[in-house]
Parts: sequence; structure tokens; C-alpha cells
Amino acid sequence: MVRGFRVHGGNVKKTISLAAVLTVAGATLAAQDVQINGAGATFPAPIYTKWFSEYNKLHPNVKINYQALGSGAGIRQITAKTVFFGASDGPMTQDQLTAAPGKLLHLPTVLGGVVPIYNIPGVSKELQFSGPVLADIYLGKILKWNDPAIAKLNPGVELPGTDIVVAHRSDGSGTTYIWADYLAKVSPEWKKKVGVNNALNWPTGVAAAKNDGVAAIVAQTPGAIGYVELVYALQTKAPYGSVQNMNGKFVKATVDSVTAAADAAAKSMPADYRVSITNAPGDTVYPISSFTWLLLYQDPKDKAQAKVMNDFVKWALTDGQKFAADLGYAPLPKNVVDMELKTLETIKAQ
Repeated sequence: MVRGFRVHGGNVKKTISLAAVLTVAGATLAAQDVQINGAGATFPAPIYTKWFSEYNKLHPNVKINYQALGSGAGIRQITAKTVFFGASDGPMTQDQLTAAPGKLLHLPTVLGGVVPIYNIPGVSKELQFSGPVLADIYLGKILKWNDPAIAKLNPGVELPGTDIVVAHRSDGSGTTYIWADYLAKVSPEWKKKVGVNNALNWPTGVAAAKNDGVAAIVAQTPGAIGYVELVYALQTKAPYGSVQNMNGKFVKATVDSVTAAADAAAKSMPADYRVSITNAPGDTVYPISSFTWLLLYQDPKDKAQAKVMNDFVKWALTDGQKFAADLGYAPLPKNVVDMELKTLETIKAQ
């Protein structure tokens, strides 16, 4: 039996149980600040920033700091354990996973599209691109905006003879991985000469760090073309083109067209979630679409942080998905969320 303390104050007598005292003390300990650090992809940075802010409103003691340094940096830092979680738009290779000091899990968070943005003075009509044409531009084979290959895709558009200035990422980037993954599927020459990776030996062009860096180059350079995650095009109001998909349809990146790309993949999602959905079939599919992943150790050293991070990820995969569309991302298919919630239970958080 737990005995109470009798407190006399004026004519009022109150009994405070020892259990209540211990409960208050436990709540105080539970409310202590927890800070979790992560780093990685710039592709999902706007939605992650929104999530961390909204979650902090619900749980003021939880502060999640995220450095949007690029997917390559995120993979390096989670491997070195200088951060608690990483983030990448390109799945880690088997060699990278083997190099990590423990088992790393890939957890998809949202979907996004990578779009070709451009700056062509005097051209106001939205341009249409095909995969092979984009590959040839980035291979340095198509040099002028009025090249017959571009003109054929855009009948009725008066294209200038301006030089094309190719802009690409300078840092290890998941956005680059998605772009290159798509080009490798539609251009045998790209696949052979350049390949697919977070960082590439570019045949041509000028480089900038992060999505916003590429967007800035395109905005400041007449004749430029670049590739960025959809939200960066929307934020900067940069013109971006439609891309011809596997079914031959020209589709602009939207939440719906990115969601369409995910639907087929969701039906056969692999257990480790490392899947490519670029150039997916379907009339309404935007072909340069991808999941983006959080990287978490299955058996992390800090169990307290693991418990807090697990709770956050559960929230992000469920209630947090409602913030995706307003920022230009597509929410996850339900069956993928259901799979991930089971995966989260395998993380050793206590």
C-alpha cells in the first residue's frame, strides 16, 4: 500500500500520494529535450522541414535537426555515424550497405518528380521533351535550342538559335541519381558513357550545389536548362517542361502524375524498399519520378533516440502525409505505409 502525505493549508486538507509524486517526476523526465540530428538529400528538404516543425508543435521536447547537404553526404554521414539518420533519393548500393557498421534500413517517406527547368527568353509556351532528347542535351550532342530534334517535339513554337547551357549538380545528389537512372533507361548511349550514380563524370555543363543552386544557375543564365525536384521549380516559378513517358504521352509533373508512377511499383514493393520507378508504364505517369528514403540503423546504439525517431516516423508515414501535396510531393500508397509500419517494429528501440 502506498501511503500519502497530509498537507495542511488553512482549513483545507489534501492528500498527495507517493504514486502521484513519482508520476509527476516521471513526466518531468519524459519531457526533457531530445535532439536528433540527420543529414542528406535536398530533394525532400521542404517536406522534412515542414514535418519537423509540425511534430515539434505536437512534441515540444523533440527537436530534429536536418542538414540538406545532398544524398551523397547523407550516406557518408550515416555510415560514419556522425548523424542519427540519413536521407537519400537514390538507394544505397550493396557495396555501400556492406561498408556500413550495422544493418541500414531504407524507409520511403514521400514521392517526388524531377523536372527539366529552362530559361529561354522570348519563349512563353511550355516545352515538351523526350527522354532521348534530354539525354542528347546532357551528352553535349544537342547544342542549340532550335535543334531539329527539339523543334520536332514542339511544333508551332518559335525556338531561338541560342546556345544551350547545361546545368547540373556538383555534389553527390539523389536528384542526379533519379535523372541519370531515367536517362539510362531511355538512352543506351547515356547508359554506356555516363551511367547511373549520385555523382557523375559529366560530358558537358556547369555545376552547382543542391537543387536550389541548379535552379539559381538556370534563372540567371539565358539559354540554360537544368533538373530539379518539382517543389524547387514551383518555389522559383521556373518554367518546366512535360516529358514523354513510356506510353508516348507528354506528361507534366504533378502530384497525380507522380502518384500514378508509384501505383505499379507499390504492388510489387521489395522487402528492402530499394526500387526504381522511373520510366514506369501508364498513360498518366510522369516518367522521372521516385521515392525518397530515410536511412536508419536497425540496431542503433542510442535506444532513447531510436524510440523518439520511431514515433516520429510513424507520425510522418500517417498523419504527416497530409502535408505532402501542398509542397508538390505525392503521398505514399497505403500498402507501402502498412509495410513500413511493420518494418519500424524491427528497429531495436529499447
